[in-house]
Amino acid sequence: MKKTVLFVHSAGPQGQDQGSGNLSSYLNKELGDNYNVVSPEMPEPENPVYAFWKNQLEKELHKLTGDVILIGHSLGGSVLLKYLTEHSCHLHFSGLFIIASPYWGLEENWRSKEFTLQPNFEQKLPAIPNLFLYHSVDEDIVPFAHHLAYAEKLPQATTRELEGKQHLFLHGLPTLVQDIEGLEAAR
Repeated sequence: MKKTVLFVHSAGPQGQDQGSGNLSSYLNKELGDNYNVVSPEMPEPENPVYAFWKNQLEKELHKLTGDVILIGHSLGGSVLLKYLTEHSCHLHFSGLFIIASPYWGLEENWRSKEFTLQPNFEQKLPAIPNLFLYHSVDEDIVPFAHHLAYAEKLPQATTRELEGKQHLFLHGLPTLVQDIEGLEAAR
């Protein structure tokens, strides 16, 4: 039976060679026939509003059954964390993979009341057995300090500190694929 992967993309233009488009396509190709990668269009990605993204995420989650793997890229990662810590869900999540996500409120130019996590959000995160955080050390879109803040709040997470300045991962993220495939091997 295929495993379901729900991929929530970044803000900004979406499509081939834009935003999370290449990363989503890469995952679809690399995970092959054993996984069903669902990458929904999120509303107004160039001017995202949390309430609209939350509603779309709820619709997508209600379509799914069984064991689900969640992946959030950039804004998609922070939206997943906010949703999971503020709402209950009927699904079992076998993994949560957060890629290059902003930690809203960490720095002056990263303030957004609607996307900011609640204080002590980490205490409200459901029990997800496999939590991974990925971030490029020298990235210039979402500073590496955001990754460190998440790592401090989520010490149970496996952290992947990647070389270079990648944010969009235009050529894929092999470590992510290995970690996803490793979930099955760990069972």
